[in-house]
Amino acid sequence: MAEWSWVAYTVLEVLIAVACCLGNVLVVCAVCIGIRDSLREPTFCFLVSLAVADFLVGVAAVPLAVLLDGWVNLIPDLCLLLSCVVLVLTQASVLSLLAIAVDRYLRLHTPLRYKALATQRRSWMAVSVCWTLSCLLGFTPLFGWRNYSSVPSDSTNTSSTSITSPPCTFLSVISLPFMVYFNFLGCVMAPLLVMTLLYTRIFWSLQGRLKESCPQAQASLLKEKRLACSLALVLILFAVCWIPLHLMNCLLLFHGPEAVTQGTLYTGILLSHANSAVNPVVYACRIPKIQQAYGQIWRRFLMNITCCHGDTQVHRPRTASRANRTETWGSGGMTTP
Repeated sequence: MAEWSWVAYTVLEVLIAVACCLGNVLVVCAVCIGIRDSLREPTFCFLVSLAVADFLVGVAAVPLAVLLDGWVNLIPDLCLLLSCVVLVLTQASVLSLLAIAVDRYLRLHTPLRYKALATQRRSWMAVSVCWTLSCLLGFTPLFGWRNYSSVPSDSTNTSSTSITSPPCTFLSVISLPFMVYFNFLGCVMAPLLVMTLLYTRIFWSLQGRLKESCPQAQASLLKEKRLACSLALVLILFAVCWIPLHLMNCLLLFHGPEAVTQGTLYTGILLSHANSAVNPVVYACRIPKIQQAYGQIWRRFLMNITCCHGDTQVHRPRTASRANRTETWGSGGMTTP
């Protein structure tokens, strides 16, 4: 890849990382501070989990994607560990989206039992299960399913690699069959298909109820439909951003390195990372409660800035007046009548 292309790729990754961090910190603050009792609602608990995963993409996954491109020399085991971090965060996003879909389905189809089932304690337990499963699935290569070609097999090579470690790249330690058969088909596509079925059932049911319900009940159903559309949009954007990169992995596996150019691969990586920066924008545009919370946070921020600026302006005239009085007194003391 040309030097200017790599510079452009790195600059875009830095911008995406900054957007991921700022946007998702704002989401967590909006939900935890701006929306009253929001964490008692399971949907917002899972949204916080998704925002944390997206924030960690900006903090960890993006810097690792830049570094683990052959720019650092690491022992294979450490290179493998760092590469698995990206898989863990991707899996956490998928499982958080799945938890949101299941929650909306249960809310609509079991309204009488929903409040008893979806307690705050159970919601956070579900979040814990999502992250535990993400770690187990993401760190699977550490237990053996990895690219053994990068690991020295005999004792003669061990001494040499201990002195000069090879350049660390993602595909030098992560097996392509693992990425295609286990990660893509098993850990990404299977949950996406389940979520698609759940949202199809949700919209089908909402459409039928809207036709049969009275005007008083339609307002609540329309609100539910709007939220379901917003969450389904988050799911669609995830699929649009991540599936191209996984399809490139399929091409690399079945047709070799010549099937995908370096520039195309970097474009797929950028697109997958950009998904974590886009989600806060979707929440701001589509979910009214988060819109209002964003507005409250910005108003508080601007008020604090205005107050600090006002205090500075008030402090300066007082200081100036004191200086004037001192100067007048001093000059008066120096003149004799």
